[in-house]
Amino acid sequence: MKVLLGVGGSDDSIRAAEQTVARAAVAGDELTVAVVENPSSDRSREEVTETVREMLDAEGVDAEIRHLDGDPGSRLVETAESEGFDQIVLGGGETSPMGKINIGSIAEFVLLNSHVTVSLVR
Repeated sequence: MKVLLGVGGSDDSIRAAEQTVARAAVAGDELTVAVVENPSSDRSREEVTETVREMLDAEGVDAEIRHLDGDPGSRLVETAESEGFDQIVLGGGETSPMGKINIGSIAEFVLLNSHVTVSLVR
């Protein structure tokens, strides 16, 4: 499966990266990691890139890591659709005290606008 993993540096996206890289190691997915700007994250794109590179090396997964400039949600959808990805994987979805899921703005945009299957890792 050709998978586009969007990582913006939030704790949710790092957890999604860990799970997606582990799955790619077992399933043999063709993985591309798209590092995007996330204004709500304290991690720089360079920090995120290094963290993902370490995960890939630890699992023995060969994946392309690229930086997407511009609006993160739009660029993820555009990249997935124009390059024929089978799935977009994103982190997101913390549970509120009332038990409802709170989805970040990037994940919400991708979920609402992508014609490619989207998996939200919680």
